[in-house]
Amino acid sequence: MTAAELAALHAAAFTQDRPWQEAEFASLLDSPFVQLFTRPGGFALTRTIAGESELLTLAVDPSCQRQGIGRALLRDWLAALPADCASAFLEVAADNQPARALYTGENFARIATRRAYYARIDAPAVDACILRRDLTHGHCGDLAALTAKSG
Repeated sequence: MTAAELAALHAAAFTQDRPWQEAEFASLLDSPFVQLFTRPGGFALTRTIAGESELLTLAVDPSCQRQGIGRALLRDWLAALPADCASAFLEVAADNQPARALYTGENFARIATRRAYYARIDAPAVDACILRRDLTHGHCGDLAALTAKSG
């Protein structure tokens, strides 16, 4: 997807917020730490650096929502993380119940709140919930190997 296509889809998906502009997407895509995951009808943009990965935005066309695209994109991101990545995090508007349900269903837990973070076009600002998921990347297998050696 081009920066213009990302901006158009973002605008369609986020009608209460100021959508990200084409130039903002172009700048992010130029970063070596930013990854773009796409599926028909949606995209996720992430940044991974210093053992952490952040979901910058996830957008699904309104006509395609509630079809599993967001969950698939989220899982694509998590599956692509390098083994040295210890955690994944994101911010979500407190009033975005479908997104919050998606993230908590994928084992993200609330760790903080940013008060009045999301400015709304015709309404009061909304809190941002900061969610994190700790990653293990195969540590269960390591535990099984240690248990076998000690038994």
